Amino acid sequence: MKLIAFYLPQFHETEENNQWWGKGFTEWTNTRKAKPLFPEHNQPREPYQDYYYDLTDEAAREWQANIAKKYGIYGFCYYHYWFKGKRFLHKPLDAVLEKGEPDFPFCLSWANDPWTRTWTGSNQILAEQDYGEEVDWKEHFEFLLPLFNDKRYIRVDNKPLFLIYRPSDIPRCEEMLEYWRKLAIESGLEGIHVVQTLNRFNNPVIKGFNARLEFEPGYTMYLTRGIRCGKVIDGYKQKFYVMDYDKYWTTILERKIKPESGKTYLGAFVDWDNSARVGGKSALIFTGATPEKFSEYLTKQIKKSIELNNDFLFMNAWNEWGEGTYLEPDKKYGYQYLEAVKNALENNGFYMG
Repeated sequence: MKLIAFYLPQFHETEENNQWWGKGFTEWTNTRKAKPLFPEHNQPREPYQDYYYDLTDEAAREWQANIAKKYGIYGFCYYHYWFKGKRFLHKPLDAVLEKGEPDFPFCLSWANDPWTRTWTGSNQILAEQDYGEEVDWKEHFEFLLPLFNDKRYIRVDNKPLFLIYRPSDIPRCEEMLEYWRKLAIESGLEGIHVVQTLNRFNNPVIKGFNARLEFEPGYTMYLTRGIRCGKVIDGYKQKFYVMDYDKYWTTILERKIKPESGKTYLGAFVDWDNSARVGGKSALIFTGATPEKFSEYLTKQIKKSIELNNDFLFMNAWNEWGEGTYLEPDKKYGYQYLEAVKNALENNGFYMG
């Protein structure tokens, strides 16, 4: 079983974020300013030994890969931000490709959401998506090709693995994927293994994908409309939602995958609390998460994934500190969530010694 952790590259300064959010903004800016919204609320989330890394630092990227490998993570799935030729948050991935380090498997998920000021409650669009025509699809593919050809890039049946976060937003998605596969063959690849991400957005069946991924906890939120298992905290200038970690995980584990759904990769989530990003205005906060519970649930999800003959399980996330779902060590638990991953693998017969 190969565990792939989603990887957020927003831990470095960019021109766009300086313009939109203020000079020096990174994901750590949100994390540092977080405050508890109720008694025993686990905020702020602080990295172990105050390691507020910068992802343009090669040593930081090497450290991440080393501890991920040590505890059983197979690879990272980097979020890839492409807006008709314009890229955001690209410096870490550029360095990974250019330097050939760290020597650690990776793939990409095209995070094709439009960028807005939703963190502050505004609908102002900062970067709008325009999917264009064949000439634009070709430009995108040509950018991806060196990554696809990298020896570290994760493959399925010798085809590079590529995820799309919101495929229903792409008007001619099937046509675009068909064109990409044509270009892939012409470029010497055997094709592309493209995965439709199922999440909290619209999830119609879209043709042209090799597989689907249940991205958690978003997909379960979509299916259950929030399960209605939490409570709304509605007070002066704030309204946030408190959800039950155990109920969500129980629902995830009990859900059956229908044969007609085709190849379906399973997801796992460490925890969830996006109050660092949105404050008390519309935060979604899970309560009850512990490393011990996570190990138990992940053990069962790996077993379920094996029964589906899946090679991969996707974990949310490696370093989503602003959303409270991360495997990296923090001050409260140290390396316990990474130990939980190791234990879950060993519980399924994958020896990590």
